[in-house]
Order: sequence, then C-alpha cells, then structure tokens
Amino acid sequence: VVVERYQKEKTLPPLSRTKFLVSQDLPLSQFAVTLRTRLCLASSQTFYLLVNNKGLPNMAVTMQELYRDNKDEDGFLYLTYASQEMFG
Repeated sequence: VVVERYQKEKTLPPLSRTKFLVSQDLPLSQFAVTLRTRLCLASSQTFYLLVNNKGLPNMAVTMQELYRDNKDEDGFLYLTYASQEMFG
C-alpha cells in the first residue's frame, strides 16, 4: 500500500514512510489508526483517506477487499490522506 499526502494539504504532516506492507485481513479502520499514530495526530484532529484520489472508502472493508477492487496497474493500492479543508 502506498500512502501519499494530498497535494494541497497544509495541516497534516508528511509521513516519514509512504510504502506499507499490510496484512490482507486488516480492516481499513485499523490501518487508519496506524496512520493516525504515525502522523502524531491529536484525538480532536480529523483526517480522511481517499482511494486513488477519487473517493472515500468504507472503513469496514479489509485491506484485501480494498486492494482487489482498487489496485493500480502497477500492482499497488494508492491511498491519499487529507484534512477536512480539502473539501472546501
């Protein structure tokens, strides 16, 4: 999984690492907790994950389901994180 910061993001810090090897049965919600920890976010800070820079995924799906339905031609799953400001 490749996790990138939204190009116009100003609030959230960049990740020190962008490629992650993730267990296929891990729920996306748990992966989001891992990202939140790596970003050192306070509980009051919100961030969103986008799949292929297009849409918000269901947080209940497993990483395997997300990968199966959204993997790129190069074989990677791309997730983008952004704060609320990206919506307006």
